[in-house]
Amino acid sequence: MTLLAACGGTTAPAATQAKPLDARMCTPRSVRAVAPEAATVTAPVTAFRSPGGAHIERFARLNVNGAPMVFGVLGERVDVHCRPTWLHVELPIRPNGATGWVRADHVDRVPVHTRIVVDLSERSVSFYRRDKLVLRSVAAVGSTATPTPVGRYYVNQLLVPSDTSGAFGPGAIGISAFSPVLTGWAQGGPVAIHGTNEPWSIGRAVSNGCIRLHNPVLKKLFAQTPAGTPVIIKT
Repeated sequence: MTLLAACGGTTAPAATQAKPLDARMCTPRSVRAVAPEAATVTAPVTAFRSPGGAHIERFARLNVNGAPMVFGVLGERVDVHCRPTWLHVELPIRPNGATGWVRADHVDRVPVHTRIVVDLSERSVSFYRRDKLVLRSVAAVGSTATPTPVGRYYVNQLLVPSDTSGAFGPGAIGISAFSPVLTGWAQGGPVAIHGTNEPWSIGRAVSNGCIRLHNPVLKKLFAQTPAGTPVIIKT
């Protein structure tokens, strides 16, 4: 009886009025950085050099390979209620490292907790989840004539070739980088991390700019890498 009286008795003090959950206030048009995210296009969207500024390019819901169009999110511009109105995103176009602004209501956002680091001097690929090393492997990288581009990129598509015994092996992790020299290649010379039918090449600087892994390693990486994953390529 004592417990019931304490929980529901008439002597309890009157409840105070709760503050609205959306009472946060922001400076309108302020820009803030965000943790790594993937932004998947839900309707055709135009990228601008600044919010509502000069036009860069228009993107469909699917890319040329039929994969969902995805951007890597770098930051967001918010309104007075802290709601995102524009997103600062990485774009899968030339020049390498291109960024732009897209409307926040044209994409779906998902947090990304993975990261890939490619070390060209060590010829290695390291995969992290929540900053913990999960996988590290030797890799083939671009030759002196057709180098792998250095910089910050992101995974923009995951592709399975029709012939998994061919040059790309069982899969290709497409990234937003392009070859600095092979501009006339199909689709502008995009770079990927993929398998290979030339295992002897692993550990050498012999590719056209892509990063090659042994097929069993590529399968493991492919299965754990979501679109939007940051990719850091360093010398």
